[in-house]
Amino acid sequence: MPGSCIIVIPCLNEARHIGPLLAQLLPSSRRLGALVVVADGGSEDGTRNIVSAVAADNPDVVLIDNPRRLQSAAVNLAVSRFGGRAEYLIRIDAHGGYPDDYCDRLIKDAHDTGADAVVVSMLTRGSGIVQRAAAAAQNSRLGTGGSKHRHSSMGEWIDHGHHALLRVDAFSAVGGYDESFSHNEDAELDHRLKQAGFRIWLSGRTQMTYFPRNSLKGLYGQYLGYGRGRARNLLKHRLVPKLRQMVPLMVFPAALVAMLTPLHWLFAPPLALWAAICLAYGGRLAWRAGDPKLALAGVSAMVMHFAWSLGFWQQMVGAGVRGRPA
Repeated sequence: MPGSCIIVIPCLNEARHIGPLLAQLLPSSRRLGALVVVADGGSEDGTRNIVSAVAADNPDVVLIDNPRRLQSAAVNLAVSRFGGRAEYLIRIDAHGGYPDDYCDRLIKDAHDTGADAVVVSMLTRGSGIVQRAAAAAQNSRLGTGGSKHRHSSMGEWIDHGHHALLRVDAFSAVGGYDESFSHNEDAELDHRLKQAGFRIWLSGRTQMTYFPRNSLKGLYGQYLGYGRGRARNLLKHRLVPKLRQMVPLMVFPAALVAMLTPLHWLFAPPLALWAAICLAYGGRLAWRAGDPKLALAGVSAMVMHFAWSLGFWQQMVGAGVRGRPA
């Protein structure tokens, strides 16, 4: 039925990717009678011109402004304007890779399972040395702690995964994304969905490909934000970190303790042991892949862990300073 689905693409300066992405999505949007909404956060690289040109020839593509620039705000805005005509919301990341039948399979999963949200596995892939190493780290247990949606799935009920499809009525019932979150807004929404009794299905039919940051500096900034977002999520809902999150949480405190090594050598082993494990794991990945350059995955994992831990504790301490119990 026309208008039964909206496909929302939050974007900012994605001129290299938005054209091919829209070309890929248009056939499935026509099959599904879907409206494609590109929510732009103020691109200055020609993204808006590309989308406008596509929209001029395709009435089922629209461009809207996202003045808050956040992905959470982009999706909320699209649903508030166009959600009334839709049963499903599909969220697409402008910088991701998708199978041609991605949207079709998400809809089929929703129909077959009765799920209120369908999430997907997010497999990471890179091209340059740093990006490939970051991808290897993010695809490994060392980098993800065994998070289910970071690995292929046969299909299962789950608490959280990479957001792909949501029923508009379920999304609206819990108030949509919390726009105060710049990171981790998907996990925060999943918590509220579960609290409200809605069900989340991890698809075994399809998945998406994620392309990580291509510099260690970019990776550091990204995971710093992730750590802050996770802490805000725990504080908001009074949750306790999962066991797989406990170990990386201790990296920044271990670094602080290591600064006392001049007083006694016993302050050094915790940080040294963590670094040795990461570097050895990177070496193992390189050996198994037959590619010495992948040894940098251990360094990438160290950057991810340290930044995530630092961001987490920055948010926790900041909440305590503002008088909110951490």
